[in-house]
Amino acid sequence: MTTPTLPVPTPAPTSTPARRALRVLAIVACLPYITLKVAWIGGGRVGIPDGSVLLDHPTAMAVGNSLTVLADAVVVLLALLLTQPWGLRVRAWLLVLPMWAATGLLAPIMAGYPAQLLVALVTGQNGGSSGPADEPFLDAWVFPVVYGGFIAQGLALGTLFALYARERWGHVWAGRLGDLPAGLAGPGVRAVAVAGAVLALLPATLAVLWVGGMTDGLSPDLAAQYDADKATVDAVRVLFLVLAPLATLLLVGRRPAGLWTRTVMALAWVSSGAVGCWGAYMSLVSLLPLADPGKEPTGLMTAAYAGEMITGFLLAGCLAVVLRRRAATG
Repeated sequence: MTTPTLPVPTPAPTSTPARRALRVLAIVACLPYITLKVAWIGGGRVGIPDGSVLLDHPTAMAVGNSLTVLADAVVVLLALLLTQPWGLRVRAWLLVLPMWAATGLLAPIMAGYPAQLLVALVTGQNGGSSGPADEPFLDAWVFPVVYGGFIAQGLALGTLFALYARERWGHVWAGRLGDLPAGLAGPGVRAVAVAGAVLALLPATLAVLWVGGMTDGLSPDLAAQYDADKATVDAVRVLFLVLAPLATLLLVGRRPAGLWTRTVMALAWVSSGAVGCWGAYMSLVSLLPLADPGKEPTGLMTAAYAGEMITGFLLAGCLAVVLRRRAATG
């Protein structure tokens, strides 16, 4: 048995003016978020109103803010890696894992926040905020500043990664699903993809019911405050919960064979990241102690978050196997 020879990546034009501009945009877009977080870690309260739940647990807030500063620092590192010649020599998993996580955390914001603003224009309600007017979570100006930065990060970093991946691994997703080698995804991978699709049913069903007006399973405070803005967030969750298993099942089953491989892989990448990473994030948030028992997530909410996390990780595992085997077959 011979070891397949992988194509040697051609040196990429990593320092074109367009890429340098995108790199600057990605880095500059991180500054508002990092600046706020550093200020909060240092004890500042800029953007945090009196009575905010963020003031209830200063130690937990400091730890959480420190972790999110590190996460945004990774975005800066990724922007540099994707635009420097040495970036082509980085081992694949060292780039792919943080890039998948960054995609998963940014994609729901990129899809959800503009949708929230649009719904707010139609309904006249406040959009893109977290909390009612009489119990604000953050000052209103914080959300457009921070989320606008996230959207800019996502657009810049996503474009840089697409260009980088095309040059380094373009052969992996060339052609259509029907062109993929037989046996690329064996029965084990297909079984895991089916398991992920089944697990997605619980959080997707609950989110659909909540969007439709059911409040069972929500915490008392969230049930009382559930409005069009929060329904929009749940609708975006449903979108990714549908796309993630659908794209993965199409990929491992190669049906319909005429679809472009790159389209299906891109959908599987983005949606599995959105489901898995936001499910993990919300699972962690649900573990934080709250002063008001009415804000505590219910068992169903916790189960939904855990289901999203496991679903996303399982489907991402299927995608990783297909990508690795595809790379090995040339």
